[in-house]
Amino acid sequence: MTLRNKGSRKIVVGNEPYRWVISAASKGHIVLIAEHGQEKGRKLQVYIESDINDYWVEFPYVDSLNLKIVTPKEVAAIISQAIEKGWNPKEKGSPMVFDWSGDVLGGRSER
Repeated sequence: MTLRNKGSRKIVVGNEPYRWVISAASKGHIVLIAEHGQEKGRKLQVYIESDINDYWVEFPYVDSLNLKIVTPKEVAAIISQAIEKGWNPKEKGSPMVFDWSGDVLGGRSER
């Protein structure tokens, strides 16, 4: 299943188009889901530590929350690093899963 145009964003990395979306994941994490923008293939799932989804639940006690927001610049870096680590977005297969910490794409998560 491909990402819907509505709600996803476009980005170009290395002259290739991609679509991406941020979604809620387990408590304390959000997940970036990316795929090639023109060809159906393998998705990328990257888990990022963030309490942004707890903001309204915890309001006004949000000082201790990690309110990480993912920027397009970070998405481009994540996609580039994933390709370096073997993600082929045009190849069929199950999603490749990673963790993002700081500005480094880490090993696969067991989720």
